[in-house]
Amino acid sequence: MMNLNSCLNCNSLPLLLSKFWLTLPLLFGMSFLPEIPVLAVDLKVGIVQRFGDDLEDEITLKSSQGNSLIVKFTDNITKKEKSLTMDELKLTVVSKSLPHKLIEERLILGDYGTFETAEDAAKNWQSLGIEVEITQPGRWQVWAKRSTYSTPLLKRLLLNSLQEKGYQDIYIETAILLEKPEVSFKVGDKNYQVNYLEIKSSRGIVELKDGVKGSWRKYDGVFTLQPNSYGDYTFVNKVDIETYLRGVVPHEIGANVPSAAAEAQTIIARTYALRNTRRFQADNYEMCATTHCQVYYGLTGTSTISDQAIAKTKGLVLTYNNELVDALYSSTTGGVTSYFEDVWNGESRPYLKSVIDSPQQLWNLGDKTLESEANFRNFIALQKGFNETGRSLFRWNKKSTLADLTKDLQKYLTKIKHPLKNFTTIQDMKIAQRSPSGRILKLNVNTDLGVVTLAKNEVRSAFTPPRSTLFYLEPFYDKNKKLAGYAFVGGGFGHGVGLSQFGSYNLANLGWSAQKILEFYYPGTKLEPLNESIIFWQPLK
Repeated sequence: MMNLNSCLNCNSLPLLLSKFWLTLPLLFGMSFLPEIPVLAVDLKVGIVQRFGDDLEDEITLKSSQGNSLIVKFTDNITKKEKSLTMDELKLTVVSKSLPHKLIEERLILGDYGTFETAEDAAKNWQSLGIEVEITQPGRWQVWAKRSTYSTPLLKRLLLNSLQEKGYQDIYIETAILLEKPEVSFKVGDKNYQVNYLEIKSSRGIVELKDGVKGSWRKYDGVFTLQPNSYGDYTFVNKVDIETYLRGVVPHEIGANVPSAAAEAQTIIARTYALRNTRRFQADNYEMCATTHCQVYYGLTGTSTISDQAIAKTKGLVLTYNNELVDALYSSTTGGVTSYFEDVWNGESRPYLKSVIDSPQQLWNLGDKTLESEANFRNFIALQKGFNETGRSLFRWNKKSTLADLTKDLQKYLTKIKHPLKNFTTIQDMKIAQRSPSGRILKLNVNTDLGVVTLAKNEVRSAFTPPRSTLFYLEPFYDKNKKLAGYAFVGGGFGHGVGLSQFGSYNLANLGWSAQKILEFYYPGTKLEPLNESIIFWQPLK
């Protein structure tokens, strides 16, 4: 099998991936499908993304019983390629002094809380003829492409040109390096230092522990330790998509869930992973193992229900107009799903609509849009009849003092290098604009230095209390009737776009099939086996 990395800029993947034939059990309405070609795909998952960021970092790997590790690398000292076989390997970090100081520079075109908004910004820069790359040093960033703007002069010429056109938020980040981290390991009395290595097991399974206090987890597949864009390393697990799902589904939706909910989660997790393999193109891997992508724990914590769902839906994905859908999901919508553009910048997805998250007609969005503050407050007051009724995060009320809100905002503005980051007091906060689904599009925070406008999901990045952007503000006052803080009164957890995981529990318990659940949360989409005609994603253009 081949992985997607060699064709990251393709519109579709004909003849790229290996193909096998199987009989798929049809989930919905028939006992079987005729034999259909289904693509088998390997994923490259960064399970430790910033190894070497701290000199105390370590990764330990060991083979299972009757197994051994095969390690291939180039020794930095002798420059010779080596292959060693061992039962256990501990990778540590050493600091190597550089013979000459090294100056590293990046031209940062934007800093964003999510990949989706970063990608939209990257498309805008490319429309101006500027080559870019999307990175994740902490928050997501768009950089001027390093291979194109490869010298300090080219970076500064571009910076000056853009500033003259009014782009004032871009900047050059400079680091002077006197040393760099190298990865070290010991075999017997011999120490080796490497910048890249490959590890595989003679029988497939490897146990891995990240850090001194980390937990042991089992993984299948092969591994590489490779340099990344930030001066340290990424530890990557290359694994086939169906095995990958065994480490995702039970951790995303739970190990003991209704079978139809597990099947729906499996289909969208498979679709999400394949559509999002471009996320870490700048660092030569495809997915991460955290909530920035999908939680992935290898073969640790697998469940019978999840494994059955994976086997039953093998190869099935969700498409729209012959392209994999943006299969977004969250734990709790708060009773209404969001449009894509309610949360992120970018083109709307026709199948990501605002839907009342209930099997019955509780509210008519056409007659009573939730962009009206009065309608929104009435909606949040509703408790019964929703798919998520009774869940702890369906409705919530979180209070915060002005002092705590000030600390939150100062920290956030400092992180994004906002010009008003040195403000000292919040004077008041007002919701300036809502979407038809009730999500906050603009929140104005009046400070002693001026107004900070937070857009969409920035609200959650800036403040601790809100669990989603589906809330209203209720001020509270001290005994002198002076503003003391705000209560955030709302519902849901996360972005609220696409499937609600807790909502799918309820629908499955009502007897809905996985297909019906997916049709409810992603209207107009098609369920089909993965095949070489399907477009995985549209490249930046």
